[in-house]
Amino acid sequence: DKTGLFFDIACTGLTKKQVKVDIEGDILRVSYTKDKDEDEEKDIHVYHSGIAKRSFNLGYKIARRFDLSKIEGSMKDGLLKLFIPLTPESKPKTVSIK
Repeated sequence: DKTGLFFDIACTGLTKKQVKVDIEGDILRVSYTKDKDEDEEKDIHVYHSGIAKRSFNLGYKIARRFDLSKIEGSMKDGLLKLFIPLTPESKPKTVSIK
């Protein structure tokens, strides 16, 4: 919208400590890597698991008009919300002709 860029990413069954958000130049990367031992507990037999936790690695190229240094994020009920504001110099300007 006019204030910035919004992302809503479903991370059902994950905690905010498990999800990693990185900025690499102009790339926003959201990832989760499943540990091999995470679901392997020796005395537990699972007959049905409603949520499949799979590793993911999402990358988004962000335009220069957005300020990645001021990114804001929150996670609630398995939904990761990210906001990237517009840079002040990218707002519309009026140029007077001489």
